[in-house]
Amino acid sequence: MDNIALAIYLALKDASKQEQPGALRKVVEFLYKKRLISRKDEILERLKKIINYHEKKLEVKVSSAAPLEDSVNKELAENLTRRYGAKSIDLIENIDPTLLGGFKIEVGDEVIDLSIKNKVNKLQEYLIKSA
Repeated sequence: MDNIALAIYLALKDASKQEQPGALRKVVEFLYKKRLISRKDEILERLKKIINYHEKKLEVKVSSAAPLEDSVNKELAENLTRRYGAKSIDLIENIDPTLLGGFKIEVGDEVIDLSIKNKVNKLQEYLIKSA
């Protein structure tokens, strides 16, 4: 599916506004002929990742026990922009009451767990290990 998503990206990235409808029609026809329409969600998700990579956009999922203040979101976006060299950040907030406090950040396959729940679990592991 990665190859198909990449081929779609390459076919459409330089197409003019006049060429885009014809190019999109060809993409849909190809997917139909190859019986891949049923996998459209997977292809679109991979296409989104390819576009974000090439345009240096970063999609970040932030889970917290309560909504984060705007100042925290702004500081988080600035730090992640510097850390990953992104041009823009799309913060997706997820409220997870099981975290107790703090937050968890997911960037691609990387997870940065700054939750109180994680800190308590690590402390518990340390105390059990030391006993």
